[in-house]
Amino acid sequence: MLKAIEFEELTADNKFTIYHESCEQGQMANCFQEAMWYKKYERLDSEEFNKYRSTKETLQARRKKIKTEDPSAELDDESFNNLKTALTSMAAEEQKRIANAKYLTLIDKACKGGETAACNEKEGKNEATGTGLLYYSSLILMGLAVFLISKTIFTDEDTFQAQEKLDEGSKVDEMAKHGIVLRYSRPFFKRYFSPIVSGMKNKKGLKEKYRRPLAAAGLTNILTPEDFFAFKLFLILGFPIVFILLKTFLEADWDLILMPVLALVGFYYPDIWINGKIQDRQKEIIASMSFSVDMLALSVEAGLDFVAAMAKVIEKAKANALTEEFEIVIREIKIGASRAEALRNLSWRADLIQISSFCATLIAADSVGASIGPILKALAVEIRQKKSSDVEKAGATAATKILFPMMFLIIPSVLMIVFAPIVMEMVSGK
Repeated sequence: MLKAIEFEELTADNKFTIYHESCEQGQMANCFQEAMWYKKYERLDSEEFNKYRSTKETLQARRKKIKTEDPSAELDDESFNNLKTALTSMAAEEQKRIANAKYLTLIDKACKGGETAACNEKEGKNEATGTGLLYYSSLILMGLAVFLISKTIFTDEDTFQAQEKLDEGSKVDEMAKHGIVLRYSRPFFKRYFSPIVSGMKNKKGLKEKYRRPLAAAGLTNILTPEDFFAFKLFLILGFPIVFILLKTFLEADWDLILMPVLALVGFYYPDIWINGKIQDRQKEIIASMSFSVDMLALSVEAGLDFVAAMAKVIEKAKANALTEEFEIVIREIKIGASRAEALRNLSWRADLIQISSFCATLIAADSVGASIGPILKALAVEIRQKKSSDVEKAGATAATKILFPMMFLIIPSVLMIVFAPIVMEMVSGK
């Protein structure tokens, strides 16, 4: 707090007079006030301005009188320099420069005289008075984060280490197939965020929301719904942290205003990523359906039952998303699920019209006791026809899709090659 004289009812020039007189008497707080007056108004005080104006008017009157008596006469050098100084000092830009110089001098004087506010002004601290609250708030939040992490570490350390040992052999190799972000983020969100998400009250809703997307993407063995939501929460911090590390390492001048945007991107990135995984898996299932259904039909007609026929497909076919789903169906049937229930689960996981039609047909045939051999054979023919029509459709739309790249990339290049020599000849006049 400044121990300075304040007179709110006075004009700015009257305040300056009081500040100046008190500063001359050694009142450092009012030296600071005088400096701030110069910083605020960026002009000369009225007394100094009137002095320059009086000098100007006096010397101009004298010069006019001299010129009247002798047109060739001029003021002496000292008087001429004084007139020039007065005229220059009264200009707005020069007043601003003089005011800034006096501001710096008075701030330095007040700081050396022990005025804390002046020293803070000199160091630029007064311009960031609102950062104190932000500083202490950040300390509190950091302390709270350290407390929560420490609590999580020491309360479930044994459980986590046991789970990691179980997962170590089976999942490390699979992580590499699902992207670098998941591979290097999983140890962190699994360790620190998943226990917090598991303790949330609405975790049932999270399970219902993310269980099917994870199953459709084939990630059930990698992530639980709680882990997936923990992944989203972790990337809110993860993306900005990576941004800061890259900014520091590369010494780039990236704007820190991008950090909230990166945090938002981090939260929604897992949704975009899993949608891409679902689409890729569905394409893989559709591509492998014709061969797999053909093999099923041949195996059933050769005398194998449905489960043995699926096992034969898994054995002979190249490993793909559909064979993985067949393995799950066989496991479910072996642990006691009915064939209809296992097929319904397959339809639910794949989330594809083709698989839903395939499963519905087999369930209907099984419910009435019909032989599934002819049905599988008819399904195989239908799937091949559908695949052939899809290929023809894709070929028909290829010409339309390539039109825009041709218009904006290929045609301009061709025109440049053709007309560039002609234009150069015209410009050079040859």
